[in-house]
Amino acid sequence: MDSGLDFNNHIIATFKLFGIDIRFTDTILNTWIIMAVLILFAIVVRIKLNKFKDVPETGFQNFIEAIVEAMDSFVSSNMGIKYKYFGNWFFGVFAFVLFSNLFGLLSFRAPTADLATTGALAFTTFILIHFMGIMTAKGSYFKAYLEPVPFLLPINIISEFATPVSLSFRLFGNILGGTIIMGLVYSLPAYVKVGIPAALHVYFDVFAGALQTFIFVMLSMAFIGDKIPEEMKN
Repeated sequence: MDSGLDFNNHIIATFKLFGIDIRFTDTILNTWIIMAVLILFAIVVRIKLNKFKDVPETGFQNFIEAIVEAMDSFVSSNMGIKYKYFGNWFFGVFAFVLFSNLFGLLSFRAPTADLATTGALAFTTFILIHFMGIMTAKGSYFKAYLEPVPFLLPINIISEFATPVSLSFRLFGNILGGTIIMGLVYSLPAYVKVGIPAALHVYFDVFAGALQTFIFVMLSMAFIGDKIPEEMKN
């Protein structure tokens, strides 16, 4: 593989905490960089928010309002208008996953190419799914596991745990697959790969990255919305 482009998840440093080795890897470093960029963006938006007008006068305000309205619309259609406030959470998830997926454009290893990252995101969705189910459906939430017949309880429980597994592996597999293919392409002789990396970056990092971000967020909304009784959504 080209020595100038290495997609392996390297251990940058190792620390000991209570006798346990804590490894600081490329994934952690790149995640922190993305978090820093998003926090900086949030600060800029918060500062400019005070200058926003009732009728937008700048492209930046139009851009921010379009994002907020789109996310609110997605949440309302999947979870009900009553839970539109989840748009704040899902916008953060969307921005983080999208920036992570696009990180390959800078020749860095995408944090979402690490199962630890996608697993943590999927586990958070898993917690929200059942938290909202319990909070909205109350006792009938647990009763649903015994339907249509009680002896299906084990299968119903297994199906619930399958949700975070499928969410995490779908995102992880697609991004890691693109990472591996790009690594193989860059290992080709220079005369063979002319123009190929640029085209593949557009597909794997931009198109597939944006698509997988959208799928992850929309599925998360749908899974949470499915646990909320219809009468509680309005």
